[in-house]
Amino acid sequence: MLIKFFYTLRAAKLPVSVREFLSLLEGLKAGVIGAEGAASIDDFYYLARTTLVKNEALFDKFDRAFGAYFKGVELLTDFSKDVPLDWLRQHLQLELTPEQKAAVEAMGWDELMETLKKRFEEQKERHEGGNKWIGTGGTSPFGNSGYNPQGIRIGGSGKNKSAVKVWEQRAYKDYDDQLELGTRNIQVALRRLRRFAREGAELELNLDDTIQKTAANAGFLDIRMQPERHNKVKVLLLMDVGGTMDEHVHRVEELFSAAKTQFKHLEFFYFHNCVYDFVWKNNQRRFAEKTATWDLIRKYNKDYKLIFVGDATMSPYEILQPGGSVEYNNEEAGAEWLQRLTQGFPNYTWINPEPQGIWQYRQSIALIQQLMHQRMFPLSLSGLEGAMRLLSK
Repeated sequence: MLIKFFYTLRAAKLPVSVREFLSLLEGLKAGVIGAEGAASIDDFYYLARTTLVKNEALFDKFDRAFGAYFKGVELLTDFSKDVPLDWLRQHLQLELTPEQKAAVEAMGWDELMETLKKRFEEQKERHEGGNKWIGTGGTSPFGNSGYNPQGIRIGGSGKNKSAVKVWEQRAYKDYDDQLELGTRNIQVALRRLRRFAREGAELELNLDDTIQKTAANAGFLDIRMQPERHNKVKVLLLMDVGGTMDEHVHRVEELFSAAKTQFKHLEFFYFHNCVYDFVWKNNQRRFAEKTATWDLIRKYNKDYKLIFVGDATMSPYEILQPGGSVEYNNEEAGAEWLQRLTQGFPNYTWINPEPQGIWQYRQSIALIQQLMHQRMFPLSLSGLEGAMRLLSK
């Protein structure tokens, strides 16, 4: 079985060597896992990843290959808060009519947070389908799998994309910059943002000059070299990851891969929903290895082209309200940081993977468009070409 597993990883283009595979077998033989009983599939997953994958950037590719081979395996999410998980299992999907949805009134920010505190103090058991307690289904602003225009999602998955806070530990994956593109369209679009100059050592043959000098030298070969031409454009790429962006992972990976091949001077960072006081390079260590947003503004020159990539789909609180982030208590509103970034990098744009036809129905997208001074483009061929034309001015 494990021989086939090895070939599955190789087929997924993971650089797994025979020596690393033998290390995995030695670990199993030595009882590294399952020493006190039967080993679980999770135990094997972590042992295999530790022995076979040496580059954290490949963890996501390994996860996909592992899941494809061991069908039906689910890695459990470890919630960091003391919330009874059995309350949060979905047993009921309540379908509401438009009239019923309109009858559900959204609480204000302060009332929402104060009410949640009271619910935790009062609630003693699981609830389903109600309009008050923390549970599943229903119209309560607390829980998951129901409907409320502005609630706090606790566990489960988002359905209406309107939660103002999310109570869970979220494991985001880095975008894979090695993804092989099925089309060159994105690369072609990005090439509109080019400014070439010759730099570096003389590594490239200057054919025209060689012919001219050889002819002038009575036919004796006179080889002339010149520095290679490189794209001098500098790009700072800030990418939204996790949550509603999970629906757009493949297309963003295509864009990321194309950008890596087109721009020699490319710096990239991640954020979630809206940029606040820090960004990060590695999604597995995003709280341990932060980069202050102020440092981006101070470190990179104004000649960097700033490109945001995100669906701009979130609660308006996340943009306008201090403490509005779904993950932590941000001291300043996201709008403040977006304004600082666009002032620090005057040549900027926002690429949105959401279909342009639904932008008018999302309040948060309208807010981001205002902050971007309408410099938002869809993640399509025409959209990318428009964004690159704007940045090349």
